[in-house]
Amino acid sequence: MQSQEPHSQELFIDRFGASPDGRVISPGRVNLIGEHTDYNDGFVSPMAIERHIDLAFRARADRQAVLYTGIDPNPVVVDIDSLNRLKGWGMYPQGVIRHFAKDGLEIQGFDAVFTSDIPSGSGLSSSAALELAIARTLTAVTAGQWDATEMAVRCMRVENDWVGVASGVMDQLICATAVEGSVSRIDCADYSTYPVQLPADVVVLILHTGTKRGLVDSEYNERRSTCERAAAELGVSSLRHATLDMLDASDLDDLARRRARHVISENDRVLAWGQAVTDANWSEAGSLMAASHASLRDDFEVSGPALDAMVHVAREVDGVHGVRLTGAGFAGACVALVAAEHAQQATATIDREFRQSYDAIPQIIPSSPARGTHLADS
Repeated sequence: MQSQEPHSQELFIDRFGASPDGRVISPGRVNLIGEHTDYNDGFVSPMAIERHIDLAFRARADRQAVLYTGIDPNPVVVDIDSLNRLKGWGMYPQGVIRHFAKDGLEIQGFDAVFTSDIPSGSGLSSSAALELAIARTLTAVTAGQWDATEMAVRCMRVENDWVGVASGVMDQLICATAVEGSVSRIDCADYSTYPVQLPADVVVLILHTGTKRGLVDSEYNERRSTCERAAAELGVSSLRHATLDMLDASDLDDLARRRARHVISENDRVLAWGQAVTDANWSEAGSLMAASHASLRDDFEVSGPALDAMVHVAREVDGVHGVRLTGAGFAGACVALVAAEHAQQATATIDREFRQSYDAIPQIIPSSPARGTHLADS
């Protein structure tokens, strides 16, 4: 789903010979802290990034959705009334359309062309961005009501029930509701969000290792089932309601104990990290990010050689306050908080040192917190 094309409107005219009705901008996201806590009803602190899907659309009179990427001359065609599951990226728009129908919402055919500069498979939620872009398109062509939180939950169900990934609501909720200039602290139990403003003298660097993972084929779903088993054995509805004292007094086996310990301690870290950022206590914020990475590596076991190598390189660079893996793990990207005055030099140093220490070409993406999925002004 990745393209370097900056704008979808001209491509739409090239494909369909007419101007689109409108455009949707739908961002990717990076999670600063709070990993594998969302499906345990916990806390997360993500932000939308300045990499996004740019989708131009026009309503059709029939029951088809015809979608082009900016780089492929062959469209994906979704027959709205067909039950045949598509393969590849087409399953995401198909799943959104089917869940609109399942929930009794009006659906209509449309033409679309989209471009994306979100690296796929990197842990930056390119799939959630596409799901929300399709949802925003459907509400536009049907003149429906856009409720960002409701749409995020619907798109989470697309991942769970249609794509087959037992993910939580974080990716879709931040893509839908993000506030420009702020990281969001999300309570995944009730979907409430609280903005944590990021000061201008701090830059977020997304450190894509050049390695990819596929969630459906990874051990992601196994991690969730183990957490659910641990919660049941501890007698709570989710690990959100468990404590370390409860864990110490339990008879959980070693695997479930370590998985639960990560989730319980990570929730505490999210809350402490938000306060540290508010107080501009960058030493504390960095220490919490380091503890998060260690917990993900040792207790939750979702890090990998490339991610560990990136963290090892970045934490030694001047101006880096903190760094950790981001996303589901296994491969993909890390995230760093960096003093703005050191950002350019830090980027060059991390790039050079990572290439020397690991056989992959990194992609380093600076970003400020961006706005959630919305209709473009032009």
